[in-house]
Amino acid sequence: MELFTTIKKEKDKELQLLIDTHSHIYHEDFDQDISATIDRAKKAGVAKVLLPNIDLKSIPRMLNLCQQYPNYCYPMMGLHPTSVSEDFRQDLDQMRQLLDKDKYIAIGEIGIDLYWDKSLLTQQISAFEDQLKWSIESDLPIVIHTRDAFDEVMQSLQRVGIDKLRGVFHSFGGNGEHLKEIMRHPQFMIGINGVLTFKNVKLVNYLSSFPLNRILVETDAPYLAPVPYRGKRNEPAYILHTVEILSQVYDVPAQEIAESTSQNALRLFGFST
Repeated sequence: MELFTTIKKEKDKELQLLIDTHSHIYHEDFDQDISATIDRAKKAGVAKVLLPNIDLKSIPRMLNLCQQYPNYCYPMMGLHPTSVSEDFRQDLDQMRQLLDKDKYIAIGEIGIDLYWDKSLLTQQISAFEDQLKWSIESDLPIVIHTRDAFDEVMQSLQRVGIDKLRGVFHSFGGNGEHLKEIMRHPQFMIGINGVLTFKNVKLVNYLSSFPLNRILVETDAPYLAPVPYRGKRNEPAYILHTVEILSQVYDVPAQEIAESTSQNALRLFGFST
């Protein structure tokens, strides 16, 4: 698939279009071909790849990749909800200290996940709300992971102060009512990935009601590879397939999707162009 890959900015500066706003390419699945993976991403027009953190162990791998590819890979700081344990407090304390030692573009990925296990809900809520406070203290956007827990996430946002927060609901897969609720809070966007390309996905039926200027594109690599790569390792270059489906949903050219979603990412994460 070919996509218009550059746009003209002021002073005739060329800027590659796409920003993969959520990718775990520091994962060991990429250890053998990370250079080739980055090359393919660049050829596909991906200008930046944003890296959400998972736990304490993932931080060195993530930061190392960002050092290898400065101004291309950008790190976030956060404890993934499925990494929250009964003694999560120690992990959070260490992460909070690390947050001040390097430059991070967001607090993420954080949230509540009740799909596999509900036994640590209290701990997940506490960890999530602590990290929401980091966002306010650091003036950074949040990247939210929510699975079977939309109501719980919204309650936490309200308790901490949703008007003081901004961010993205990563890998959005909620229903129409969830979309309407997010729409009420203009400082929040939604992240769309390869799931949109799957057969019989209901999201395509109501996504167009959500403003395009609040849509981000992402891969969540190495997970959730789009059709025609479903079931295989995902990577940033495959983001083009999500862009293509979004162009059909919104009935606009693919290059307009690319430009709009990239400008949205630049705005949310505070990049200068």
